[in-house]
Amino acid sequence: MQKYSILSQLAETKVVAVIRGNTAEEAIELSKAAIQGGIRAIELTYTTPQVGKVFEALAGENVLLGAGSVLDTETARHAILAGAKFIVSPSYMEELSPMCNRYSIPYLPGCTTIREMVKSLEGGSDIIKLFPANNFDPSFIKSINGPLPNARVMPTGGINLSNMKAWLDGGAVAVGIGSDLNKAYAAEGFEAAVQLSRKYMEQAR
Repeated sequence: MQKYSILSQLAETKVVAVIRGNTAEEAIELSKAAIQGGIRAIELTYTTPQVGKVFEALAGENVLLGAGSVLDTETARHAILAGAKFIVSPSYMEELSPMCNRYSIPYLPGCTTIREMVKSLEGGSDIIKLFPANNFDPSFIKSINGPLPNARVMPTGGINLSNMKAWLDGGAVAVGIGSDLNKAYAAEGFEAAVQLSRKYMEQAR
């Protein structure tokens, strides 16, 4: 039931903020700005230094936390024990599926080809991360669902306010956003990231 509940929450919120901080403190601030702006699902990437501190700082927040840039089972287990409710990797890694299934945690692998998608579905992945999505058009989801009608797709990479709606209307179960938030925070600070998060959530309705 836990896995089903997590998948339902991702489908309901529609927007996952991918947080990459230069420091743990920056990632915490970015995450809190996203939460204040209404975002309810956050992917904390393991490229952020001392990312464990970020999980600790956000443990009491009303948000679904996941882990991104996960490249091995040791990292996946560390993330799950730290509180991650979904695991994301940049490509499909067969060894991550059993680990995530053991803890009833969804595994969202990055895929760009039908072959990768078939392998990830066979491995038990319920959502496929189309990454990087900026190499594709939203109509690609319909092309995927032709031969793979059960595949649920979350485009990530190159998603912004101007194309997010097209992806969702095209069949995306959710979208991953990130670079815009980082840029807004770097240029204008915390409040700018809050306001941008609100705009994303407004478009997701």
